[in-house]
Amino acid sequence: MMAFHIWTVFFLAYLVTTLSPGPNVLLVLKNSIQFGWKSAFITILGNLSCQFLIVCLVALGVGALLQTVPTWFLVMKIMGGTYLIYLGIKALRSNKKSAFDAVDTNVTQKKAGGALFVEAFLVSASNPKTLIFLSAFLPQFLTLDSPAYQQFSVMFVTICAIVTCVHIGYAFGIARLGKRFSLKNMEAKISKVTGGLFITMGGGILLSNR
Repeated sequence: MMAFHIWTVFFLAYLVTTLSPGPNVLLVLKNSIQFGWKSAFITILGNLSCQFLIVCLVALGVGALLQTVPTWFLVMKIMGGTYLIYLGIKALRSNKKSAFDAVDTNVTQKKAGGALFVEAFLVSASNPKTLIFLSAFLPQFLTLDSPAYQQFSVMFVTICAIVTCVHIGYAFGIARLGKRFSLKNMEAKISKVTGGLFITMGGGILLSNR
C-alpha cells in the first residue's frame, strides 16, 4: 500500500487538478442544469469509467508509448478536439428550457442514462494529453515498498472519491443557485457559456503543438 505521507501529497495534488474547471466539470454543470443535479452521478460514472481505463493504460506504459508514436497522438488529438467542438456547437444551438423552468410547466426533461454515460466517457477521453499527463503524474507516487498494482489501485480509488465529491459539489451548488434565484432559461445561459468553452478547449487541443 501507499505510505500515508505520499498518499497525502497525491490527494492534494489531484484535488487541485480536479477543482480546476475542465470539460468534465463543464459537462456536469450542463447536465445538472438540464436534467437535475442527480444526473451528475451518471455523468461522473462515465468519467470515472474512462479514468479507470486511462489508469490501466498508464500502468501498462501505454502513455509513454503514445509519446513515441506521433501519428497515433495526432489522430487522438484530432478526434478529441473535434468531439469537443461538436459538443460546443450542439450546446450553442440548444434552445431548451432548464429543469428549473419545468417546475412551472410540469414538464421534466429526460435523457437516457446510457446517453449521458457515453457522452461523459467520450468527453473524458477527448483529450489525449490526459493519458500523457497521468503517465507522468502517477508514477511519481510509486515506491518499491509495495506492488505497483496495489498503489495504482489506491490512487484510482482516491481519484474516484475526489472526482465524485468535487463534481457532486459543483452540481448541487449550481442546482441550488438556480432554485434560489429562480433563474429563467438558465440552461440556455449555461449552454452558451459551456458551448463556447467546449469549442475553445477543442480548438486548443487541435492547435496545440503537442
